[in-house]
Amino acid sequence: MKTNQPYQPLLLRILHGFTGIALIAAMVTAYWTYDTFDGRWLKLPLPEYQEIESIHGTFGLYTLIIFPVFAIYAFRRGNKRLIQSDSLNKLTQFGKPIWWYSLHRLVNTLTLFALTFALYSGRMMDSKWLPEGELNHFWYYAHLLSWLIMAVCLILHLLMTAKVGGVPLLLSILKWRFREQDSPKLWLSQLRQWGLSLRLAKIFQWLQSLNLYKILEIVVLLAIIAAWIVPKFD
Repeated sequence: MKTNQPYQPLLLRILHGFTGIALIAAMVTAYWTYDTFDGRWLKLPLPEYQEIESIHGTFGLYTLIIFPVFAIYAFRRGNKRLIQSDSLNKLTQFGKPIWWYSLHRLVNTLTLFALTFALYSGRMMDSKWLPEGELNHFWYYAHLLSWLIMAVCLILHLLMTAKVGGVPLLLSILKWRFREQDSPKLWLSQLRQWGLSLRLAKIFQWLQSLNLYKILEIVVLLAIIAAWIVPKFD
């Protein structure tokens, strides 16, 4: 493998790939659902398929299952690709390479939050609302807004990736070859090591040095947990 070629860790490629596939499928079926049952602001000549909401919910559930693992990886091993403590200061250096890299990290972080918002708002909805013509619920509007934000973030994510790394960086996420330190043979031991870091004492130690980055991680993970738990009480 050429060392001057962009390289993405294997686990990142797998998690990013599965999350991306489930997300895009959820987004496509989300619009089809809106077009079938609503279509007040923009309607395309799509066939009306009454089962599309169930299909959208299935892809949304797949995304919700995969996303927590991806989010943990992103905040832990992929944190260099997210907003840094000095990113806001570097965003003042308009037009310079560091400005683009900082903007790329900011967009990556916003994309994680947009997906969290979409998944949480979707879980707050009732599957009977749209088929019964109940279109004025708060969580339905929130879910519509979340997918609009998600679409914008996804486009910006692709544009920023192309800007900072060009086509080679875009294509690097699709490559299968991996370095020795990324071998799946090492994943079990790495998972055990990560599990040891979850001991209560170490968690308290981690919380003692709270910063904005850690707060962002906590907010995303708590929202994911809430997306699973809160609907159980309806």
